[in-house]
Amino acid sequence: MAHTLPQLPYEYNALEPYYDEATVKIHHDLHHKAYVDGLNNAELKIEEARKSGDYTLIKHYERELAFHGAGHILHSLFWENMMANGGEAKDEVLNQINKDFGSYDSFKKEFSAAAVAVEGSGWSILCWNCMFSKLVILTAEKHQDLTQWAVKPLLILDVWEHAYYLKYQNKRAAFVEAWWNIVNWNVVNERFKCASKK
Repeated sequence: MAHTLPQLPYEYNALEPYYDEATVKIHHDLHHKAYVDGLNNAELKIEEARKSGDYTLIKHYERELAFHGAGHILHSLFWENMMANGGEAKDEVLNQINKDFGSYDSFKKEFSAAAVAVEGSGWSILCWNCMFSKLVILTAEKHQDLTQWAVKPLLILDVWEHAYYLKYQNKRAAFVEAWWNIVNWNVVNERFKCASKK
């Protein structure tokens, strides 16, 4: 069954003034859609290889599968991570943040610094590491490089230039700072509760 572009859980202009309507529309309708299309194509080509027994291009399409699949997943999570009038962490995820990072402010500084420091295009991600039973902050260059196994993404920030360039131009740090105003901690907390169940 083909993957489809998920609808946004809000209107294109709902995240103004922190995330502008034009960027949200381009980012979702064009960039995210391209990852969905790339993922569908990679899966189709791999299925064709299975049927024909010709795996000459398997290395290429496995890379395409990882790149576009991770791009689709991370974008889908990213859109859900935002809402108008976002707030600060609360409930179970806040308790775990305080335990693993010392304080919410310490976490926020580390997450922001990681996002600004991503080399080239990528993501900053708060994850629950199932093997270590703790929260970790990871960066993912492109969509899939520098990741860890056994982690479940909870809070995702897209710092590819297409995510912020229309409004913030090359000022990634300004975008990251503004983004904190639209974080949907309700979704993050629900993801955390599901991920940390033993």
